[in-house]
Amino acid sequence: MRALIQRVSQASVTVEDDIIGDIGPGLLVLICAMEGDGKAEADQMATKISKLRIFRDDNGKMNRSVKDIGGGALVVSQFTLAADTRRGNRPGFSSAAAPDLGRTLYTRFADQLASLDVPVTRGSFGADMQVSLVNSGPVTIWMDSADW
Repeated sequence: MRALIQRVSQASVTVEDDIIGDIGPGLLVLICAMEGDGKAEADQMATKISKLRIFRDDNGKMNRSVKDIGGGALVVSQFTLAADTRRGNRPGFSSAAAPDLGRTLYTRFADQLASLDVPVTRGSFGADMQVSLVNSGPVTIWMDSADW
């Protein structure tokens, strides 16, 4: 799985002019299931993100997790994280998981993150979404389970 994690002071997702999810301080997690991914990758990604220490402690160091600060996570599916830009000018997305598997692993990831005591709000899988955020820091981190 691939994830782009942004530390935010607030974030929301809108579908057809309706806000379907919003959070205050926490994480915006854009997530993509890749071909060959399974439940283990979804679970491992959720665990790692729940413990990721990217929030400031009392000394100003990034030493706290989203759980430590009582923050939430806005989880949004984004198959474009699978973009292959090695050839030409039009990205290819053939390495992304098929839509049915992608939906299953997106749901699994969000459910697992919630089970780890991180309040989770979600986008709508496959929908045309508008995502708004205030990136805090800015802090943006890329994770790919293939690197583990």
